[in-house]
Amino acid sequence: MKTSIYFLAIVLIPFTLFSQGLLQEKNTFTHQDTLRGSITPEREWWDLTYYHLDISVDPDTKFIKGKNTVKYTVLKPYAVIQIDLQEPLYITKVTQNGKELKASRDGNAYFIGLIDKQILGSNNAIEIHYEGHPKEAIRAPWDGGFSWKKDTNGNHFVATSCQGLGASIWWPNKDHMYDEVDSMDISVTVPKGLMNVSNGRLQSIVQNKSTTTYNWAVKNPINNYGVNVNIGDYVHFSEVYSGENGPLDMDYYVLRDNLEKAKTHFKDAPRMMEAFEHWFGPYPFYEDGFKLVEVPYLGMEHQSSVTYGNHYKMGYLGNDLSESGWGLKFDFIIIHEAGHEWFANNITNKDIADMWIHEGFTSYSENLFVDYFYGKEASADYVIGTRKRIQNDRPLIGTYNINKEGSGDMYYKGANMLHTLRQLVADDEKWRHILRGLNKTFYHQTVTTKQIEDYISEQSGIDLTAFFNQYLRQSHIPNLEYSISNGSLKYRWNHVVADFDMPIQVTFNNKDQWLYPTTEWKTTPISDEKLIVDNDFYVQVSKL
Repeated sequence: MKTSIYFLAIVLIPFTLFSQGLLQEKNTFTHQDTLRGSITPEREWWDLTYYHLDISVDPDTKFIKGKNTVKYTVLKPYAVIQIDLQEPLYITKVTQNGKELKASRDGNAYFIGLIDKQILGSNNAIEIHYEGHPKEAIRAPWDGGFSWKKDTNGNHFVATSCQGLGASIWWPNKDHMYDEVDSMDISVTVPKGLMNVSNGRLQSIVQNKSTTTYNWAVKNPINNYGVNVNIGDYVHFSEVYSGENGPLDMDYYVLRDNLEKAKTHFKDAPRMMEAFEHWFGPYPFYEDGFKLVEVPYLGMEHQSSVTYGNHYKMGYLGNDLSESGWGLKFDFIIIHEAGHEWFANNITNKDIADMWIHEGFTSYSENLFVDYFYGKEASADYVIGTRKRIQNDRPLIGTYNINKEGSGDMYYKGANMLHTLRQLVADDEKWRHILRGLNKTFYHQTVTTKQIEDYISEQSGIDLTAFFNQYLRQSHIPNLEYSISNGSLKYRWNHVVADFDMPIQVTFNNKDQWLYPTTEWKTTPISDEKLIVDNDFYVQVSKL
């Protein structure tokens, strides 16, 4: 790392938060933003069912070449299909039923004219050939693309990452979150002596003259940014975890020199699985197994192929992001990125504007891990400790239809919102039932914020409309204003949306009790001069 300022930033802020601080806020949106972020007419008429991504990777020249076979079902007749591929990569040929098709490029979107009639309900396929030097990730995973590195022995160490920027930064696909592919095959050819690890299960290894092809199969729906390629001098070890849905294969791929270190450090992986199956329900991808794969960047939630680069340290690169002490009880990357298997990979936002669903719940999963192993008080200390990282700069929900996420506060403001909500539910088993129910109800689905809001309101029996409007759609948090005078406590909510009436736990008159503030002043008798607001509620408190 070249400067102490950069080092300070990276150790103090989760990697995805760090990206938010570095990227300049974009205030205007372009035609390309719309093509990338909206469900265009050239996307909506077909339902994606299958990919076979088959590529060769040459690390010496940083060049990739291959094809993607795309299968789909026709939802309504149309003659043009949109496929996304970002420069400097380019499509060389597209075919359907042996006929070569014309493809016109509009920035990062290709519009392919189809010759054969697209009959309602029919199942069709196109084959897309492409090649080029893909964008190199300068600061992965905050900046997507290929990471072309070498290990300490001089072997190539290569990986992909593309959240936010989009999977089309390195392979052609339908690059919008709303339509996940039902299943996928991934074939990657690499120079002999190297191994490729991708999503799903390894089906076969084909030895060619000077290269090796690794064939992987994904049986479950997968979001496009969750697809990955990892190439290196890997060694493998594994274990079988006895999970809620039976035996689960847990595989680990690490650099050769790190094998013994990983065998000890990766003990956090089955601990993660135990805690999260308790809170969220069965791991969502038993058919594809679970993997941790070492990479030359910090890590990412690639489905069934979670990538790891935390240097075998506890916490976040050896630091406790909560400053509570509890953050050094686990490896942050193993816990956080694997938590995304439930929130991001099982339940996926339809539009990146709703990315708080991924990051809020997953950041919250960190303190649920602490809760499971160290207790409720410890978990509260952890999540409350993260509040110092919240800026309250913008709403958590971004702008729809232009691939625009909300504030980086989606991580720990999202987590503290959920921690507050747990207090309102006021029944831990009921709260656990809600979290597990989310993963069961929306199993392998793409969702909107409204679906999540409605489900939690229904299951909790609380109208949470104003609550979610406040925490998700406003930049500021509720302010409880109060004064004490002449034996009377006067209180109200300020800086809140209309109809905000969240109850809050407080202590006064030597008694723990609930207050029911609204935006109008209320009064109640008080025999002392002290009001203590429960710190489990993420609010501001102002004594007037």
